[in-house]
Amino acid sequence: MELQMDVNGNPYVVWGEHKIQLEREPVTGEALLEKAEKELRETPEIVEKAVADLRTLLKGEKNLFVPYENDDFLIRFLRPCKFYPESAFKRIKAYYKFKISYPEYCRDLLPSATRDVFKHSIMSALSPRDQNGCRILAVESGERWNPREVSLRDMFRVIQMGLVGAISEPRTQICGIVSILDMKGLSFSHVMQFTPSYAKMVLEWLQDCVPIRLKAVHIINQPYIFNMLFAIFKPFIREKLRGRIHLHGSNLASLREHIDPEALRKRHGGYLPEPEIDGEVLWKMMCFHEKDFELANSYGYTANNNNNK
Repeated sequence: MELQMDVNGNPYVVWGEHKIQLEREPVTGEALLEKAEKELRETPEIVEKAVADLRTLLKGEKNLFVPYENDDFLIRFLRPCKFYPESAFKRIKAYYKFKISYPEYCRDLLPSATRDVFKHSIMSALSPRDQNGCRILAVESGERWNPREVSLRDMFRVIQMGLVGAISEPRTQICGIVSILDMKGLSFSHVMQFTPSYAKMVLEWLQDCVPIRLKAVHIINQPYIFNMLFAIFKPFIREKLRGRIHLHGSNLASLREHIDPEALRKRHGGYLPEPEIDGEVLWKMMCFHEKDFELANSYGYTANNNNNK
């Protein structure tokens, strides 16, 4: 399965009957516009005021370098906050202060710096959207992950990059994402990579920082030892996220009750044909957007930031 280019020079891949690529076009279509208005309060009047108010707030935040004159950047944070500018402002500050607090996890978030992780096909974002328009982020946390070859730090870096790409899509900003965590082959050596401090960090990032609508987390094929891993994360999972976590075990029929099988791999109980899109293809697609990742990495608080608001 090879990467192809459309007439505008943008990369895409075909999987079965599906053409999959990064979708950065403006929001169109009556159904999607209605969804945005109903779920996110997105009307021209509310958007205009929210963008202006958020821009004013950001101008007053000392030592924070972000493109506050760029409406698309502001809307990226406003949509998951339902166009409440104060909430979006709080999330932006948290997002960039996270980069200062955990520099080893946020440094060099570039395709060119993470090829070794992609070649193991641990993370995939190249699949059709589900029946609700959500992007599907699949993470192989068991048999495909060898901690001696791919560190937990680098795996988290790649997941961050996947979401950076997803949140650049207006449709994903509105519809959100669902995640599938395949725990097949999870072992004691995997579990020993995790610590409470790591779990706290990841859930801080997920619940307070990243501007994404996480609609569901589906955990499949988890062995008994998964209970030990989940116990590390559980104290830091808030009620909202806890209600969106679904434990399916080997019951793939249960997974299909939540996600249309047209958007699932065969080994996950779906209809997508083999072979799957491997990590090398995803890496090549992300490399096409290397400059965008470089630009995203340039934003944040300057080194002399002392603002702890």
